[in-house]
Amino acid sequence: MNVFKVIIAGDICPTGRVAELFNKNDYEAVLGEVKETLQKANISFANFECPVVEGEGVPIEKCGPNLRCTAKGIEVVKWAGFSGVTLANNHFLDYGEGGVAKTLEVCKEHGIDTVGGGMNLNEASSTLYKEINGETLAVINCCEHEFSIATETTAGSNPLNPVKQYFAIKEAREKADYVLVIVHGGHEHYNLPSPRMQETYRFFVDAGADAVVNHHQHCYSGYEVYHGKPIFYGLGNFCFDKLYDKMPDGWYEGYMVEMVLGEEKIEYRLIPYTQCKETPSVELMKGEYYAKFLENIQQLNAIIADPKELTKRHEEWMEKNGSGFEHQYLPYSNRWLISAYIRHLFPSFLSRKRLLMLQNHLECESHRERSLFALKRLVDKHKK
Repeated sequence: MNVFKVIIAGDICPTGRVAELFNKNDYEAVLGEVKETLQKANISFANFECPVVEGEGVPIEKCGPNLRCTAKGIEVVKWAGFSGVTLANNHFLDYGEGGVAKTLEVCKEHGIDTVGGGMNLNEASSTLYKEINGETLAVINCCEHEFSIATETTAGSNPLNPVKQYFAIKEAREKADYVLVIVHGGHEHYNLPSPRMQETYRFFVDAGADAVVNHHQHCYSGYEVYHGKPIFYGLGNFCFDKLYDKMPDGWYEGYMVEMVLGEEKIEYRLIPYTQCKETPSVELMKGEYYAKFLENIQQLNAIIADPKELTKRHEEWMEKNGSGFEHQYLPYSNRWLISAYIRHLFPSFLSRKRLLMLQNHLECESHRERSLFALKRLVDKHKK
C-alpha cells in the first residue's frame, strides 16, 4: 500500500486584524509559520467558517453573528497549502444562497476542493473522493443543525444525521481505501465531548470510518483510539481573530491533526499552536507551552476514556452554564427582567406541569418535530 499524509485544521475565519493583513497581501505575517507544515501534506483541509460575499450582501435572519469575508480568504487558504475546505458549519449560509454560490465559485477558481456544502442538500451531502498515490480517500463532512442547513431545494450545509451518515460511510467504504468523517459541532467553549457526541462518533467508526475529526467549540479537546481508529473531539480555532475585546482563553489555542495513511494502522500526531492573541498570526507551540499542551491533552484523554467521568463533567458544565438556555422558556424578554428573575425577585409564571410538558415536547422525537414546525410557523407569522 502507498503511504500518504493528511492534515486537518479547525476553523478559519478571515475577520478583524487578520482580514486587514490579508487585504494588504501580507499572508506571511498570519500563516507563514505553518505554511511549510501544510505543504508537506498530500491533502489538507481547514473548516472555512464564513461565506465569501461581494458588495453589501444580504444577511439571513438568525441569532448569533453573521460572518463573512472577501475572496482573499480563499486565496490565502490556497497560498498556505490547503487543498480543500469543509463547508458544513453554522455560518456557511450567513449571507444566503448568494454567499454559498460565491464561496463555491471562488473555491473552484482557485482549485480548492469543497465538501459539506452546496446549492442543495444533494450537493451538500456528497462525499468527496480523492486519488492520492494510487489510493482513494473518501471525505464526509456534516454539521449540527443551526441556521445553515441545506434542504432539497435550498443551499447550505450537510446536516448531522447518523442514519444518513451511516449509509454514506457504507458506500464510501466500498469505493475508497480510507474513509474520513469530519463533523462540526459540540458545546462552544467546552473542551470535552458530550456523551452523545462520543456515542455518535464511535458509531461512525463502527460503520466503517477510519478516523473522525471534530471542530466548532472554539477550544481544543482530547482524543481517543476506538477499535484502532482515532477520534479527535475538537481541534479549536485555526485562524479566527477575536470577535469581542475579551474571549475565553481556549479561543487562542488549537491543534492540527496530521495522519499518515497506508500503514497497517493510522499513524497520527498533533501540531499545536497559538492563534490571534497578541498578534493576528498562527504560531507553533514550543518549549513550556508545548509541554503544558501535552499535559492538558493527557488529562482530557483520561476523562474521555472514562464514560462515568465524562458524563459527570458534562452534567457539571451543563448545570453551571444552563441559565442562558433556561431563560428562553421564561416570559421575560430583556436582561433587566431576567436579572431580576435570577435574583428571585420575579416568579417563573410557568407551573411544574407546564414545564413537564415543555420537557416532553423537546425530549420526544415526534413532539420535537411538531414543536419545531410550530416555532417556524410562529417566526413566519411574526415576520408578517
